[in-house]
Amino acid sequence: MSATEEIVDTLSFFDSWEDRYKYMIDLGKSLPSMPEELRTEERLVPGCQSQVWIEPQFIDGKFNFQVDSDAHIVRGLLAIVMAAYNHKSPKEIIEFDIADYFSKLDLMKHLSPTRGNGLQAMVEKIKQLAQTEL
Repeated sequence: MSATEEIVDTLSFFDSWEDRYKYMIDLGKSLPSMPEELRTEERLVPGCQSQVWIEPQFIDGKFNFQVDSDAHIVRGLLAIVMAAYNHKSPKEIIEFDIADYFSKLDLMKHLSPTRGNGLQAMVEKIKQLAQTEL
């Protein structure tokens, strides 16, 4: 089972969105912390309500991302995005159907418009990075 399928399965287990949010926050806590010196203006993702930093490393044809946010729920959203994109090739990133993944999670309609826009901004940033390596 892939990381994305595991997240979809686990989130569908919870009856309430409050429990789903708690699970997403726990996912965010499981992300490795980003060193303070990497939290720079250049790594900030524009369009996010909270501060979101993405540091890509491209090694052996695959992306490894270090990510962080100053908001717990956004770290959880980053963990959900990383399940789809981390340790993947540029082609895999571009071809992954993120809209279908978010639909299976029933995510977008449970986020505020600004959070939803920020989530899309994270995805677009990662896709742009992938595009540069194709």
